[in-house]
Amino acid sequence: MNLRVAVQMDPMEAINIAGDSTFAIMLGAQLRRHHLFHYLARDLNYADGRVTALARPVVLRDQSGDHFSHGDWQKIDLAEDVDVVLMRQDPPFDLGYITATHLLERIQDRTLVFNDPAAVRNAPEKLFVLDFARFMPPTLITRSLEETRAFQAVHGEIVVKPLYGNAGSAVFRIRSDGGNLAALTDLFNEVWVEPFMVQAFLPAVAEGDKRIVLVDGKVAGAINRIPGEGEIRSNLAAGGRAEATELSVREREICDALGPELARRGLLFVGIDVIGGYLTEINVTSPTGIVAIDRFNGSDTPGLIWDSIEAKVGKR
Repeated sequence: MNLRVAVQMDPMEAINIAGDSTFAIMLGAQLRRHHLFHYLARDLNYADGRVTALARPVVLRDQSGDHFSHGDWQKIDLAEDVDVVLMRQDPPFDLGYITATHLLERIQDRTLVFNDPAAVRNAPEKLFVLDFARFMPPTLITRSLEETRAFQAVHGEIVVKPLYGNAGSAVFRIRSDGGNLAALTDLFNEVWVEPFMVQAFLPAVAEGDKRIVLVDGKVAGAINRIPGEGEIRSNLAAGGRAEATELSVREREICDALGPELARRGLLFVGIDVIGGYLTEINVTSPTGIVAIDRFNGSDTPGLIWDSIEAKVGKR
């Protein structure tokens, strides 16, 4: 089966192939002789019932600094000219992102889109996780300084972060004395129109923030991300380092609870974050981590992803 695959992602020039999950997935597709097109979300168009994109065929090489070649620009009909669309542009999860999900939703009767665009739209990372609140640390979503202070009075040290942030940006630890909390609340309310998230600080983050990848609802692998010196953020993009790991009984319980729901929603590739046995996020927009997972485990997560995609296309 040779598939025609359109990848909606960020510019190819900017990616770091040493750790980029989208590049790894695309390389996996190329190894199976699938034909790849690349386009940006801003190049989506709708007219006369058709969703099109200005795209270019792309050939990849696992060579840093010389990792791709583009062909000529083409206007492709995403319902007629391709079999699969990978929605893999990085956040921010803003109105541009949401608009792209609405447009891609219109081609799903003819083209497999993953992750499912409606499911992505309805599952922002820090809100979808509330469906599994029994696994979460104490959590508050608010714009109120008074509510935040009351929460801190109960839980002591807290972490404050934007509801739609990514890659560990703008994550703040507030000590139990509440220093700078009023100023930080003012700042968040000035910069963002939506509420912010407050969680009890988990000291176990010093031992790592586990990224667990699920493919079609099943565990594909995991890494433990250790924060850098003086940091609470363990994101690899924020200076964290990865190490090999195994899943605990609690983590398997979390995956067993999430897996069927992820598969039901068409969320084929998902990364969840667990700190000290607490579920903190469910990443569905552009999850990462598979390169490190495969390096430590000798696994082939892109292969698992393409096995699932090919099976789904074969059933359509």
